Amino acid sequence: MNKLDKQYQELLQSILDYGVEKKDRTGTGTKSIFGYTIRHKMSEGFPLLTTKKMPFKTMVTELLWFLRGDTNIKFLVDNNCHIWDGDAYKNYCTAYKDGHEFYEDEQVKRSFTQEEFIDKIKTDDEFAKKWGELGPVYGAQWRSWGNFFYDNPDPDGDGFRHLKVDQITTLINDLKTNPDSRRLMVNAWNVGELDQMVLPPCHYGFQVYTRELSEKERYRIFDERGYEFMMNNWSKEEQYNKAGIPTRAISLMWNQRSVDTFLGLPFNIASYGLLLEILAKEVNMVPDQLIGNLGDTHLYLNHIEQAKEQIGREPFELPTLKHMKTDEFYKSLSEDLSLVTHLETTDFVIENYHSHPTIKAPLSN
Repeated sequence: MNKLDKQYQELLQSILDYGVEKKDRTGTGTKSIFGYTIRHKMSEGFPLLTTKKMPFKTMVTELLWFLRGDTNIKFLVDNNCHIWDGDAYKNYCTAYKDGHEFYEDEQVKRSFTQEEFIDKIKTDDEFAKKWGELGPVYGAQWRSWGNFFYDNPDPDGDGFRHLKVDQITTLINDLKTNPDSRRLMVNAWNVGELDQMVLPPCHYGFQVYTRELSEKERYRIFDERGYEFMMNNWSKEEQYNKAGIPTRAISLMWNQRSVDTFLGLPFNIASYGLLLEILAKEVNMVPDQLIGNLGDTHLYLNHIEQAKEQIGREPFELPTLKHMKTDEFYKSLSEDLSLVTHLETTDFVIENYHSHPTIKAPLSN
């Protein structure tokens, strides 16, 4: 039974029933509740909603963009992912209105439409380098969090040194060396750089948690992979280890301050589900629980009818995720922690995905 879609539909109904109307920065207006939790067992299927068709490749592209440490929409646009187009274009329009002389070519010293702007990002590398940049958003914080700390005073300087922290590499290393740590966290809410971002992080941090698998759980994996016990002096545990059967399960919990429940949340659920799958592969663990802690959880007022339509749909069974990279590939990268930089959008395939049609809704920027 697909419990995830049911949870999501219950959340939509809760906002309709109990939400209060609030103004917001976009001028659209919302119905909002505060505080909600979604929980999903990864063993029950990949968390891609079925009550409306979800663009899986778009979600994968955005997550890999984060993991690359990229903050320019050029990679997204080139891969037909347009989630951040509006934010980049809004930044461009603000600069134009402020009288900023943004480009030397006389023919573009005017305001582009958003379509023209995105076409320019695709075709002009110099323009994309300048106007496709979003500031130190997720990718920068995940892979190169900036920090100043006091070092030996330099007579010719201020005595401070700039340190860049790769939180993803640190997380993977800690999972391999200290999996019971309570510090397995990644944070995107860098208060010293919020004013440099086109949009402060909505999902601002995540934490992972691991536990040991029982012998029964390890046997089930052993059996599902088609192994049989060998008639020798090895114990069951030795045979599980020889076959590379994981010893631990890994769960992920993300925290989100602002939740566009109709358009954004389905992406967030699937994205963190995929991130959990990637981390599990990297450290040879089993994906376990996916948990979302949601703050200001809202429906935009121009999404109300769409939400009602989705509530009335009967869910299908959840799909499954297929990793196109082999286990040998993952093992070959286990020493240099470089898996996340070697992944492509084609490395993940969704199987047995049955869904209701797309429900269109406007995006508020």
